[in-house]
Amino acid sequence: MSPRALFRSVAFAEAVTWTLLLIALFLKYGLQTAPLATTIAGGLHGFVFLCYVASTCFTWVNQKWTTGTGLLAVASAVVPYATIPVEKSLDRRGLLDGGWRLADGGDEPRGLLEKLQAWVLRKPATAVVVALVAVAAVFSFLLFLGPPDAWFA
Repeated sequence: MSPRALFRSVAFAEAVTWTLLLIALFLKYGLQTAPLATTIAGGLHGFVFLCYVASTCFTWVNQKWTTGTGLLAVASAVVPYATIPVEKSLDRRGLLDGGWRLADGGDEPRGLLEKLQAWVLRKPATAVVVALVAVAAVFSFLLFLGPPDAWFA
C-alpha cells in the first residue's frame, strides 16, 4: 500500500466514523433514544481517530511534509469531515506521490523518526502487531478516562 492509498483510506474512514458519531448524537439528544449508540459510535470514532493520527504522522515523515502541513493534516481530524478536503488538497499538490522512500533499497534513514519508520517498513508484520497493541493501549486508557466532557468535571 502506497502512502497515498494509506492516507486516503484512513482519511475516508475518519469521515465515515464522524457520520456515525453525529447520527448517534442525534439519536441520543435529538430523539431522546439509543444512548448506547453514542458509546459504540464514539468508541469506534476514537479508535479510527487514533489510527488517522498515527498514519498521518507516518505519511508526514515519509513525504517530508513541512511542520505546518503535517499539523494541518493531524488537526483536520478534529473538525467533522475536514480530513477529506485536506486529503484532496495534499493529493492535488503532489504531497502524497511516490512510494515508501525508506523501504528496502530506498533512502538511508536519518534521525529517530526515520529509523523507526524504516524498521516498520522492513518488518511490517511485527510493526502491525506492535502498532495494534500501542493503539489498543492508548484507546483503553482513553476509555478508562471516560468521555472528554468528564475529564475536567
